Amino acid sequence: MSLSPASQPTVADLQRHWAGATPHAPALTDGERSFSHAELDARTGQLAALLKDLGLRPGDRIALWSENRIEYIELQIAAARVGLIVACLNWRLTGAEMLHCIRLVTPSLVVVSERYAPALAGLDHGAPRVVALGTEFERMRQLAPPGEVDHRVDAEAGLVILYTSGTTGLPKGALISQRAMVARARQFASDFGITAADGYIAWSPLFHMAATDFSLATLMLGGKVTVHDGLQLQRLIEVLDSEPIGWLVAMPGMIEPLIDALRQHGRPPRSLRMIGAMADLVPPHQIAELTSLVGAPYLNTFGSTETGMPPASAALLAAGQLPTSLSKRVSGSCSVRLVDADSHEVPPETPGEMTLRGPTLFSGYWTPGGLDRRDFVDGWFHMGDLFVRHADGSLDFVDRLKYLIKSGGENIYPAEVERALLSHPAVRDAAVVRQRDAHWGEVPVAFVALHGDGVDAAELLRWCRERLASYKLPKEIRFVDAEALPRSSTGKIQRHEIERLWLS
Repeated sequence: MSLSPASQPTVADLQRHWAGATPHAPALTDGERSFSHAELDARTGQLAALLKDLGLRPGDRIALWSENRIEYIELQIAAARVGLIVACLNWRLTGAEMLHCIRLVTPSLVVVSERYAPALAGLDHGAPRVVALGTEFERMRQLAPPGEVDHRVDAEAGLVILYTSGTTGLPKGALISQRAMVARARQFASDFGITAADGYIAWSPLFHMAATDFSLATLMLGGKVTVHDGLQLQRLIEVLDSEPIGWLVAMPGMIEPLIDALRQHGRPPRSLRMIGAMADLVPPHQIAELTSLVGAPYLNTFGSTETGMPPASAALLAAGQLPTSLSKRVSGSCSVRLVDADSHEVPPETPGEMTLRGPTLFSGYWTPGGLDRRDFVDGWFHMGDLFVRHADGSLDFVDRLKYLIKSGGENIYPAEVERALLSHPAVRDAAVVRQRDAHWGEVPVAFVALHGDGVDAAELLRWCRERLASYKLPKEIRFVDAEALPRSSTGKIQRHEIERLWLS
């Protein structure tokens, strides 16, 4: 049973608080346009009025297909005021993948930037209305009839849908409520001492939790968000030079160029509390050099779209030191259990699946018939990741219960790539495994058995490129005999054995 609407604040409540408390303090900028907290409140109020005038009602979905820009965050806050849900589309997906994501949420409105409008026009998405960001969007916002649009929105109401790769290869939409988003902001503040004085640079895609969660968190805490359209190293360093930043997200794929840019710059940031993410996927020497260059510790995270920063993102790796351990510390405001296949808690030093409960948890996966909550058992969310707990309470990551490749911040499930390969008429069998990579952390490598000759790796890559987003493409295709693929007694290909035999 959800709580009374009066029992918890919403995202819009907390953003509006700062519009009254510090109206002239900077809230949102893209380097060309800047808005104070009061101006942001006024703009999101206009936008909320527009959404209401378009006939949208609490619970309706808006599909948003755009690069990082100010309007992206404004739309999320306006949706919070009305009780709408913003489905944040991953612009890296192919047309077929994108069509699945749009149809999944049956949006009442699609908002698209000029950059992606031609691609949207080529899809039979079925949404009743499309609005383009830019001149049309601003005109409609300004002409929206004034009036009170703030409903008493229940904090359990959905706010955003963020897509994750599904174990069957199709993206799943994780519904994040306003309750969860507020809890994530509070956790960010309590675990790391983030205040209104700490800004945030939203350079990673806003369709991912790192950018959306912590942009909204920063605004709810009274701080300033600087929006970048992707990784722009020179602009990023200029912001670090001039403003205090709470957390700079750094992940595989961008750390090496960031180190090079910082070396050339020659001086540390003005004020940076912490840097990094996903330390397990970064070479230790890069962690030591990066933290030395910025003079801030590395944030040793382990969270997810579904959980936010929890369950285990409370540990910091000391600046300038080569880490000898990547053990995790449990985040605040959540309970964690490691369990066996029967959901019984395992003893210390025994691998078990990570399960947790707490206020930052998502509501479930969006489906046409209602929320799918099968990953919740007796109130605990099962993450599908194996950990070992030590006597001091620290946790070490062991492996993924559901085999997953994490490449440059993107989740890749092998089944999706295997399905594309297996759809080629010349492919007899295929197995996709992860390989460590100094640049991306991990990359997919495909082992393929053919029916005969007549097809090469270039042809299979071309085939996959037509069916998959570029980041999901195998970085290497190796041809093997079907009989050589290691299998279990039930006939399933054993990916860990492939790693051991051919990639170790």
